[in-house]
Amino acid sequence: MRAGGKRVADRFEVFLRSLEGARAARGVALMGVCNVTPDSFSDGGLHFAPEAARARVDELIAQGADFIDIGGESTRPGATPVSTEDQIVRVLDAVRYASSRGACVSIDTADPKVAAATLDAGASVVNDVSCLLDDTLAGAIAAARGAYVLMHARGTQGEMRGFSRYPDQAYGDVVADVVREWEEAAARARFLGVRREALVMDPGLGFAKNARQSAELLARTDEIVRVVGVPVAIGASRKSFLTMVERDAVPAERIGASIAAALHAARAGASILRVHDVRATRQAIDLDRALSGRGRREPGSVGISVTPADAVS
Repeated sequence: MRAGGKRVADRFEVFLRSLEGARAARGVALMGVCNVTPDSFSDGGLHFAPEAARARVDELIAQGADFIDIGGESTRPGATPVSTEDQIVRVLDAVRYASSRGACVSIDTADPKVAAATLDAGASVVNDVSCLLDDTLAGAIAAARGAYVLMHARGTQGEMRGFSRYPDQAYGDVVADVVREWEEAAARARFLGVRREALVMDPGLGFAKNARQSAELLARTDEIVRVVGVPVAIGASRKSFLTMVERDAVPAERIGASIAAALHAARAGASILRVHDVRATRQAIDLDRALSGRGRREPGSVGISVTPADAVS
């Protein structure tokens, strides 16, 4: 049986090859964001048209993305819900195109039917921001033998009052509480057929957390990595909690803070970084590894190639 040009059994293998190859080369995989929506918080519909979404896929591949995360419904608080049919119409061409380009595709959805349709069209990963509110989603992923990025959240998107707005007293120890609740959802997913090795943990920065809670989760990424025992994905890119260092910065003005967050998460052992600015993040991580000696290099060299033009500029 074939789906989207790949054998059903290949989906997890495609994910694993991409993850392992990226970690061997850079220590961490970069998941580039492609929002096929008119209302996402970070890009405001820049890639909504099919030709624009294809161009975004090409851009992400050229910039070095290891995964391309395609979504047809904004997850920002207050966003209008999008029907199953409309999500599929929005994302299907981009998923097929990215898969045809050889990319490992992630579908950003909590809808089981959207997941099933896009896994059949060539996606290998489902990125679920709902923390498995609908158990049917896990069944769809298990049936397709896909990988599952299971993000911690509480409640529905409609119940979120805004990114980085959440009571301080809602968590005791935010890391312990998030991990416990994530493990409960992961246990349900496993019961429904998703293999433990196919799971990726995302602590859900900004989702049912205030800025302090998100920052603490990010700061303690190393603890999360040690405790959960599966790959950890961190999605800090351009999120509102980053305005703790510049209050009025809009999403496009949070790139510096986003890169700092990515570097911290990578150093702490995160396996995947979900980012909007792939090239800038890749450059930062590659240089950091070269300077710190964590990348491949000859003794006495920092592993940086300097051309004559570079030397005199």
